[in-house]
Amino acid sequence: MIPTLGVLNISDRASAGIYEDTPGQACIALLREWVTTPFQIDYRIIPDEQPLIESELRRMADELNCALVVTTGGTGPAVRDVTPEATAAVCGKLLPGFGELMRAASLRHVPTAILSRQIAGIRGRTLIVNLPGRPKAIRENLEVVFPAIPYCIDLIGGPRLDTHPELMPSFRPKA
Repeated sequence: MIPTLGVLNISDRASAGIYEDTPGQACIALLREWVTTPFQIDYRIIPDEQPLIESELRRMADELNCALVVTTGGTGPAVRDVTPEATAAVCGKLLPGFGELMRAASLRHVPTAILSRQIAGIRGRTLIVNLPGRPKAIRENLEVVFPAIPYCIDLIGGPRLDTHPELMPSFRPKA
């Protein structure tokens, strides 16, 4: 069975068609660049509405059995930024190291990284990772945590994901 990876862009403006969804497309491009295991993508653009975000995350995890869901946007301090709250509401376990590492990596580029609230967590056999909403920041954040993602998915009973070792080495302990 081919694994499904979810990409969920959370943006009022992109969901209304005011601008093109470059963040979601950046995520898809990175997954295609790094992952060698054949996979399919479930891709959605939705507004910053917590009940809707929660519903989409549940659908991707529970109905589509996505191994990984990456979200873009909604992780800042603005009033409508509610992605971390929605993620925490649907996850059984949070993985604070993801957010800590992503913020630390972002601080090398911008001092406003301390305003970012992205988190990661597990729902069933799905790993959910919140990313910022800018393509450059998406790459900077995802590339520092992605080496641990395939092994995390192994540990929660998801499908094996392999990567191009020269582009994105992933870590798995020696047996």
